[in-house]
Amino acid sequence: MSDFPFSGLNLAIATPFDAQGRIDLGRLEQNIERYIAAGIRGFVLSSGTGMHAYLSADESKSLVKKGAKIINGRAKIIVQTSALLVEDVVERTRHAKDCSADGVMVLPPFFEGPTDDRGIVDFYTEAAKGGLPIIGYNVPQAVGVAITPSLLRELCAIPGFCTVKDSGGDLGKQASLIRTGLPVMNGADHLVAYALYAGCSGLIWGGANFAPRTTVALVEAAASKDWADVRKIWASLEHVMSLLWEGDYVQSVYAAADLVGYGAGSPRKPLRALPADRVATLRRALGTLVEREAA
Repeated sequence: MSDFPFSGLNLAIATPFDAQGRIDLGRLEQNIERYIAAGIRGFVLSSGTGMHAYLSADESKSLVKKGAKIINGRAKIIVQTSALLVEDVVERTRHAKDCSADGVMVLPPFFEGPTDDRGIVDFYTEAAKGGLPIIGYNVPQAVGVAITPSLLRELCAIPGFCTVKDSGGDLGKQASLIRTGLPVMNGADHLVAYALYAGCSGLIWGGANFAPRTTVALVEAAASKDWADVRKIWASLEHVMSLLWEGDYVQSVYAAADLVGYGAGSPRKPLRALPADRVATLRRALGTLVEREAA
């Protein structure tokens, strides 16, 4: 993974909110500093886990500007710049570039956008005019567009398009993308260990919000090809990462981060905090991670 610019673990950081639902920039700084101290060397700002869809354009830009200033070159910065209009994607990407971001993550056209390969290629060709490396975002269950191996080959021929983040959740389909020999990033929490073994180029991981030390250790073991250690570490993560994937993903990440001590408040409306019974289930699934991350 060493030759790929976004190798290793890139944390899709949860955007902190205060009791009134406003972005809490003070908490953002506290959390980023703690994550860097825990070994995180890549961040995704305004990520899906960070509630990009529920931030206004100005809020997202403010978040990116502040986050990049805090990070200050100590870690890679990826910014989600997805928008309905490709012109807005380009404008947001240029803002990210002005904030010294290293790359951007962009959803394909969504909400009645084109679904044919030509339309997707044209969209990303226009998006690349923003001037930063683009990470495509494969999440067909939410967008209705699937990035196939043949489409990935076409996309990677676009100057500036560097990889795809696969959050489809199907290891077999992700492996078919990896077999193209092109860079592929895993974005499905419950597949991390398997995706690393399959040869993914890097990770964008929302669940790392509540287990930064443990997830960093897993990625370092994989980089050393110590698969026995990977399996041992994954055993402490697998239950909770699988639970996230069963539903209420963002709410579960926020709740788990709070349980472990990396609180970001409650997710913004229209999402609601997890009910008490679901939090109790999540706490059981965390197991020893609470003590491990506090150590």
